[in-house]
Amino acid sequence: MTQNIKGFSKLTKEEKIDWITQAYFTNPAEAKTVITQYWNNDDELQKLHDEFIENTLTNFYLPYGVAPNFLINGKSYTIPMAIEESSVVAAASKAAKFWSERGGFKTTIINTEKIGQVHFLFDGEPNELETFFNCIKPKFWIDTDNFTKNMQKRGGGIVNIELINKTNELENYYQLHASFNTKDSMGANFINTCLEQFAKTLENEAQQYAPFQENNHSVQVVMSILSNYVPNCLVRVEVACPVDNMSDDKSIDGKEFAEKFATAVKIAEIEPYRAVTHNKGIMNGIDAVVIATGNDFRAVEAGVHAFAGKKGQYSSLSHVSIANGIFTFWMDIPLALGTIGGLTALHPLVKFSLEMLGKPSAEELMQIVAAAGLAQNFAAVRSLTTTGIQKGHMKMHIMNILNQHHATKEEKQQVLEYFKDTTISHSLVVDYLENLRK
Repeated sequence: MTQNIKGFSKLTKEEKIDWITQAYFTNPAEAKTVITQYWNNDDELQKLHDEFIENTLTNFYLPYGVAPNFLINGKSYTIPMAIEESSVVAAASKAAKFWSERGGFKTTIINTEKIGQVHFLFDGEPNELETFFNCIKPKFWIDTDNFTKNMQKRGGGIVNIELINKTNELENYYQLHASFNTKDSMGANFINTCLEQFAKTLENEAQQYAPFQENNHSVQVVMSILSNYVPNCLVRVEVACPVDNMSDDKSIDGKEFAEKFATAVKIAEIEPYRAVTHNKGIMNGIDAVVIATGNDFRAVEAGVHAFAGKKGQYSSLSHVSIANGIFTFWMDIPLALGTIGGLTALHPLVKFSLEMLGKPSAEELMQIVAAAGLAQNFAAVRSLTTTGIQKGHMKMHIMNILNQHHATKEEKQQVLEYFKDTTISHSLVVDYLENLRK
């Protein structure tokens, strides 16, 4: 069925579409319609999207919503969220309103350090390499000065460079472990450019270092790359209120709810199977804002989950304490974000999102994103420990089921009315819809 093709990247977009639809689809015309109906009517805007990646055929849309009523450090925000999962935006909005009436979210930037490494092999003695490194260390700053000037003007740049000996774990393996401050840019290109120059400097200086030549020792660079694990690019977010004020549901009092909620979080702290799903709920909120603001959600996900396992067992990112009648719910989370560079200057909806947020700095965006994650986590755990997760989720999901089965406007109204106070499941909705049609 499938065929190999040479020179695919050199074809025009129309030629790529023709080849794809002819090679893989029984109805090429219908497949082509699916592709073209998601093109933007504005040719210039479509061209902009086409050039974001390679081999572009069309656009893949995600719903773009907003969660209002976020009170963060006394400032009100309406937060943009790009996500396809039902109930996430509604849950975040509900949690935001709940906490806006109890003092809102308090956030603190702990640090903004980002990391990059040059991985290399050295076949001599560690003390010999250390002497060499101390000798040439200033050269790393000198040789990168041309492309760090602008970052330095903004107060950022290279913070430090260390030599790390990893020979106990892999023969002859060492690192240049560098820390950076990239201010309001995420800084991936900046960091990688610096690292590749570090590697050149390291190799060039090693070739001219007399003791290495005399002893026939060499430096072999393996690779140079930033790390998405950023445990020192950290923000803390928390909410707190008296336990008596913890419930807005008459079916359970505040103290009982607070204690049950705390137990659920403690389970996620000790049970990895629960922790993964618990943290996934946090990432529902975080990823949606990260995408809407043009940042790299894959990098954020990788770094966050590594942080969740930093003690050797995967655990909850969020924590609870109840002391002296006060319920406190908090989270420390690593977030390497940017508000300049990359898509932030290109994608119209990214620019829209950042303007709606008041054109935040990278540090302010870290705080907004962290608050969205904690809000989502609070909403999920509250549902789990009270009504159950499916009640709210399935009410939001019911429209997807109805659309999947091409329900008419009248059928939708009847189904929604029937399930207003009835248990919802996919099969029950489908059965009821089929009975209606009979």
